[in-house]
Amino acid sequence: MGSPCIDVCRFDEATGWCLGCGMTRKDKKHWKKEKTARPAIREALPARLCALEGLGQTVGKAAKKAKKNKQAEG
Repeated sequence: MGSPCIDVCRFDEATGWCLGCGMTRKDKKHWKKEKTARPAIREALPARLCALEGLGQTVGKAAKKAKKNKQAEG
């Protein structure tokens, strides 16, 4: 099972969820070390990203695009 990480790695302060993939820092550690945790982590991500979007955050591929644009400006 491939990682859902899309190399955004910016975290919402209130939830601790990554704006790119929805994982927490703890989820990322578990993903690498505990393969049995992967299905549960992956299952939680769509709802997290939806919740972040509802809070006005740019998430998923749009967050990755925003990161690239910000890097190009700076």
